[in-house]
Amino acid sequence: MSALNAEVSGRGRRDLVLLHGWGMNLRVWDELAPALSRRFRVITIDLPGHGRSDWDGAALSPAAQTFRVHETLAPLTTRYHLLGWSLGGQFALDLAAAMPAGIERLVLVATTPRFLAGPGLRFGLKEASLERLAGEVRAQPAQAVSGFLKSQVRGLAARTAGRVLERLRAALERGGSAQSDALAWGLERLRQGDLRPQLSQVRAPTLVLAGQHDRITPAAASRVLAAALPHGRFRQLRGAGHVPFLSNREQFLAALEGFLRG
Repeated sequence: MSALNAEVSGRGRRDLVLLHGWGMNLRVWDELAPALSRRFRVITIDLPGHGRSDWDGAALSPAAQTFRVHETLAPLTTRYHLLGWSLGGQFALDLAAAMPAGIERLVLVATTPRFLAGPGLRFGLKEASLERLAGEVRAQPAQAVSGFLKSQVRGLAARTAGRVLERLRAALERGGSAQSDALAWGLERLRQGDLRPQLSQVRAPTLVLAGQHDRITPAAASRVLAAALPHGRFRQLRGAGHVPFLSNREQFLAALEGFLRG
């Protein structure tokens, strides 16, 4: 099995790993990485089947897919800060629970322990909405991703929404689209996944960042996640949506760097 596509930049004393969300690729971090590279050695990864990473149809369990991320990181770093956004946040939680000794600090952006609303967690997407998106992926994957990008900027001021959407589209064009099998797998993971039972295993200090106007992963669900983590803290970014590192870059950087400095 080949390693996932990864890029390394910066010469900081600490390593910082960034994991992107569903349908995207590592180019989504291009505006953030230069600022972080002054203090960190930044490692960005294309998740399995996304961007320039291949898809292994035999590794279908969440554990197997997360292990591919770990195998890719192993030659690059053994101890690092970890940031996961949206679906990348679920990968990050898996890594933090399975390999707690390797992660110094954990940052979860627009992440919830259970993507769908359900028993014990009323904050989340309705299953019918996810099923509709899964049907669109089966029929026309590119259009499904395009529609999902638009949903990520809902709730933002028109000018900000247009700017963020343009940058998401540019990242897709530069870094490559996700394979349809990877898209379908990601949605199925979000449909079935419930990470609440393993949250007690996450030992790293954790910052959960939520956008005030996020229409995909409600801030209230992220607040529940932070409260359930042994060393979790919650911060809501005012005026932000699902992609706060693009819509509210300076506010996001201030919160991130303040937390990573301890």
